[in-house]
Formats: sequence, structure tokens, C-alpha cells
Amino acid sequence: MELGRISSSKALAPVKPMKMEGIVDDILKTDPKDSDALPLPLYLTNGVFFTLFFSVVYFLLTRWREKIRHSTPLHIIDLSEIIAILAFVASFIYLLGFFGIDFIQSILRPSADVWAAEDEDQSIAPKAGAQKLDEEVLLKEDSRKIPCGAALVDCPIPQVVPAVPPPTEEDEEIIKSVVEGKTPSYSLESKLGDCKRAAAIRRESLQRLTGKSLAGLPLENFDYESILGQCCEMPVGYIQIPVGIAGPLFLDGREYMVPMATTEGCLVASTNRGCKAIHLSGGANSVLLRDGMTRAPVVRSSRFARLQSIKCAIAGKNLYMRFSCSTGDAMGMNMVSKGVQNVLDFLQNDFPDMDVIGISGNFCSDKKPAAVNWIEGRGKSVVCEVIISGDVVRKVLKTSVEALVELNMLKNLAGSAMAGALGGFNAQASNIVSAVYLATGQDPAQNVESSHCITMMEAVNDGKDIHVSVTMPSIEVGTVGGGTQLASQSACLNLLGVKGANKEAAGSNARLLATIVAGSVLAAEVSLMSAIAAGHLVQSHMKYNRAATPASKDVPKISS
Repeated sequence: MELGRISSSKALAPVKPMKMEGIVDDILKTDPKDSDALPLPLYLTNGVFFTLFFSVVYFLLTRWREKIRHSTPLHIIDLSEIIAILAFVASFIYLLGFFGIDFIQSILRPSADVWAAEDEDQSIAPKAGAQKLDEEVLLKEDSRKIPCGAALVDCPIPQVVPAVPPPTEEDEEIIKSVVEGKTPSYSLESKLGDCKRAAAIRRESLQRLTGKSLAGLPLENFDYESILGQCCEMPVGYIQIPVGIAGPLFLDGREYMVPMATTEGCLVASTNRGCKAIHLSGGANSVLLRDGMTRAPVVRSSRFARLQSIKCAIAGKNLYMRFSCSTGDAMGMNMVSKGVQNVLDFLQNDFPDMDVIGISGNFCSDKKPAAVNWIEGRGKSVVCEVIISGDVVRKVLKTSVEALVELNMLKNLAGSAMAGALGGFNAQASNIVSAVYLATGQDPAQNVESSHCITMMEAVNDGKDIHVSVTMPSIEVGTVGGGTQLASQSACLNLLGVKGANKEAAGSNARLLATIVAGSVLAAEVSLMSAIAAGHLVQSHMKYNRAATPASKDVPKISS
């Protein structure tokens, strides 16, 4: 049964794919060429230097041959030979610069001209409603030769961390007080009333106490006020994680550019290829099955059986109650915990012999792999599916329907069962969940249960095409609260169109984000499984994920 038939969400009008060709063409037309600076046309300039080069070589060889015959020292030269030598050097340098460098670069590094193929593709647009993909479009679309994550222009950007200004005399006194243990480090924000200054003082105190430098950890250009009492205590700086974009992901009739924060090479590029395969096959569909955050306190009582209408588990005299609540656009852990605490307080009035052992009894279960989440679900339970045509499988994914189906059965299903996997019947769901969570301000530790996923692949349409689906029962996301209010994470949520709370339909932004996460996982599963089936996985990682980088300079120690 296809998910598109059971989805209760409203149909959304398809969005036309994003196109950059017109902008790029305008830039290319207006950009000056290097040859514009030459006084003669390029072909005439090349001809002059070719003629000059071979003429002076012939002249010098002839003169040196005559000197050898007459026993004249070769180092004795006249004015004509000096001019010939200078002309030889000048023409040699020109020809080496024009032909030699390009030739060497073509051997050492493939061309990064990814736009040429796309420009040509515009003249081969497929007809609307056509069932069969144009093979020439597929071949040219997938003929790009560029390393994963490489930029279009080879211009490295230096990673410079802004220098931290030296402490003032007043701050120096506070630093000494912290180092000597007279002033607690955690109280700096409340005492100073300046979060940025408190972080700088704490950072310098830490360096002096440990004798270790934090020079590579940025401090400047961050709003420390925004994390006070919300995201992080006792800050001394922040880390930098690059954010890449995969997409467009064509999901439920709409396109999404998916932000992914990661340090794993080829991850974004692989997901991007999966998005392309999905887009060329008409897009993916999703359905949200459940939406409920859970909290399960543990209490002790001998006459508590009347509460069995709640999802309960009993172990001796101990009762584990699993509350499940909808939480709007928030991830909702704090919200549910507060509500559960009120329920427990109310119950204790009627059952004074009930002992509340803990607000969380691990039957929730939060940030731990657990069968209860795999079976019952937690947060958002989402299924996402796509039918990929055989043409796309062969020409974009470089494999076959038969190979994918067999690999999925032996790897994701049988292999995971042999390993005793719990919710791990997939190829790399955790990779995508972590990357999207970091980019959008989710709790990265909840990647544990949010990555529970089973990937299914089945040949359809008489074996010509393949049906791929991912089922993820416990995606825990929110678009308000926590790290979602930080500037960079808020920008990524805004890119997806799910920033903040939805005032018209409470909870719809968080539910949409959950389906985007599942759709991104679907794209990544398609691409990685294809790479494994085609035998390209190790080759691509060894080639593109092991780039040589300059050795980092030794970090000086800070004297205590």
C-alpha cells in the first residue's frame, strides 16, 4: 500500500525546480577574460611566441655549432646571442604558462567545471507528463567530475579565529580571584551582569589553571546573552561545524533545501545524490503516524492497579507509567515532565502510601536505545517512501534494482538481525539525523532513539523500478525552545520554512520538520546503498575523505 493513499495531509501544489542557469550565464557573459589584456588576438599572440621560440632555438644551436668547430669558448657571446637568449627565456615562460600549467593541473586534479553539463541540459528538457526519462539528460546530469564538497572556484579560505583582547586591570583582579578559588566561576554572569565579559574571564582563568591554550576556540562574535539559563552553563567559547546543503528534496509536492552540519566528508554529497534520484522519480511521499512525547516516572505502591488504563509496566511492587502527550511545536520534554510532576502530586494526595522514586524511570525512554520506543514510538512516528525508476537507478545511482533489493535484504535486514540490532535496520540514518539536528538546534543526544529506522526495498512494476521506504517511529524534534532560538540554528529552520511556532496550526511546524528528517534519511539511504552495491563506497571515501591538509601549528602553552 502506498503512503500517498493513506496520508491525511492536504495536497500541496508542486514547486518548480530551482534554476540558476540564467544568473550564471549573465555572470559568465559579463566577466572579463584574461586574453582581453593582450594587444593582439590570442591566436596571433600564440603564433608570434611559437615562431620566436623555435627561431631563437635554431639560431643559438647554429651559432654554438660554429663555435665548437672553430674551438671558440661557448661562454663568449655577442649582442645578438644575448638578445636571442632573452627572447628564448621570454617565449619559454609564455608557452609554459599558457600550456604547461593547465596540462599538469589536468593530470593532478580533475576539472571542476560542473556548470557546463547543466548549461547544455537546458536544451534537452523533457516533455511534461512523459513517463520515460530522457537518457541524455540523466547521463549529462551525472557526469560531473568534482570531489565531494569541493567549491566551484579553487580559492581556499583561511580559518582565522579572532584574537581575544587582553583583560583589563579590573578583569585581571577578577581572574586572580577565580584562580585562587575566592570567586566561583559559575557566579560570574550574575555578579558582572555581562555574559560576554563573564565568558572571557572564565576562559582566561581556565587557561591559567590548566596551563593549556584555548587559542583555537572562538570567543568573539557570539551572543552569550541568548544562552543564559537556556542552552549552556559556564561558557568559554563555541565550536564551529560546517553546514552543507543537500537538495532540493522533493517531498509531498514541495521542495526543501536541507541544511546538514557535519564534519564527515561525502555525507552531504551522497545525500544530495539521493535527493536528485528522488526528484527525477517524481518525489517522495510521507505520512505521520503518531505524535506524542513521553515521560515515565517510577513509583512504589501495593494498590495501584487501577491506573492500568495508562501505559504501564509492573516489576514487583514498582510501577512504571508511560505518559504520552502532544507538545505543539516544542520537542516537549520539559513540558511533559512538568505535567507529569503535577499528576504525581495530585495522585499522592489520594494515595499517601505511594512513594515517588523518580520523575523518570527509563521507561520513557530518553536518549537510550529501547524497544519501547521502537514499538510504541516517541515524538513523531513517520514513514517516507519513493518509487525510483530503473533508468534513474542505472544512470544516476550506477547500480541495478536487483542488486539494491538483494543488498538491502542481506545488509539492513539479515545483517542487522545477526548483530542483534535494536532499531538499526538501516544503512546510515544516524548520520543524517545528527547532521540535521545540529544544524536546526535539536538535542543531539536524542539522535540515539531518533535514528531508529528500518529501510525497505522492493522491486515493483514487473521488476523494472524499485520501491524504497524508511520507517522512523521516534523522531524527536521541535521548532521552539532549546537550541532552536540560537541565530545560526534559527536561520536553518527558516530555510526549511519551519522557524518558530505555527500560529495557525499548533504543532504543524514540528511535524513538518520530522517528515523532512525522514525524507533526508530516505535520500541518504538510497545513495549509500547504491554506492555499496556498485562497489564505490571505499573508493569515494579514500579519494575524497582523506584530503591532505596542512599540519596545524603547535599551540603554545599558557603560563600559570
